[in-house]
Amino acid sequence: MADPCIICVAITGSVPQKSDNPAVPVTVSEQIESTHEAFEAGATIAHCHVRMEDGTPTSDPERFGRLLDGLRAHCPGMIVQLSTGGRSGTGHERGGMLPLAPDMASLAVGSNNFPTRVYENSPELIDWLSSEMLTYGIKPEIEAFDLSHVFQAVTMQNDGRLKGPLHVQFVMGIKNAMPADRDAFEFFVKTIRRIAPDATWCGAGIGRHQIEVNEWSVALGGHTRTGLEDNVRMDRATLAPSNAALVKRVVQLCEEYERPVAGWRQAREILNLRDAA
Repeated sequence: MADPCIICVAITGSVPQKSDNPAVPVTVSEQIESTHEAFEAGATIAHCHVRMEDGTPTSDPERFGRLLDGLRAHCPGMIVQLSTGGRSGTGHERGGMLPLAPDMASLAVGSNNFPTRVYENSPELIDWLSSEMLTYGIKPEIEAFDLSHVFQAVTMQNDGRLKGPLHVQFVMGIKNAMPADRDAFEFFVKTIRRIAPDATWCGAGIGRHQIEVNEWSVALGGHTRTGLEDNVRMDRATLAPSNAALVKRVVQLCEEYERPVAGWRQAREILNLRDAA
């Protein structure tokens, strides 16, 4: 039997406002409801940002805490991954929620260009975030926007700043960053298998590239990410109706490639995560 595929759902994101797509959950209660629907559809990881009531991105630990508690209550066993991304804060405040000890947290290990700005991740900040994740027993999801980020993650594992085995996500399709290119994607996969053979990997495509990167990931034996955070950057005419609808689309891909969808117990085992809280 083919290896199970873990589906990650990025439910909200930190950039678009709710008016861009009414389906995007903003409040904590909306996020819990949307994640529960995606969980029942087959997602076993929830990648989470939080926002204020007006849609403004924030890194408020109290709001993250309410979301984490709600997801643990309504989606038992689901892996919760909190974002330390830069759009909802600067400096150490980006990791202010890490003492909540989620299962996972995103970690960018290098800087790169975004559509209108530099996504800045200084060596000092990277080292501090990774040390906090070690302290609280959080597994990082390495967000690789460039091939150099894959090599940097392996270096950090080798010198003890990251605990292995690694879980690396290849992010493609952001303007001014890594394009969604099949040959480049396959080279990413080949490279991680060569320099970190015990690592797991995931593919994430932005906007119109979401479904094609989903398919590449499923076809090549990896895991994949979907959700309104990435899809919402598409043209309004093609916006998805819900996070659950996007998860169901990936489930169909898994069926086409004869790969079982990982349940939450399988996903925790594959990722070497602790038992559910």
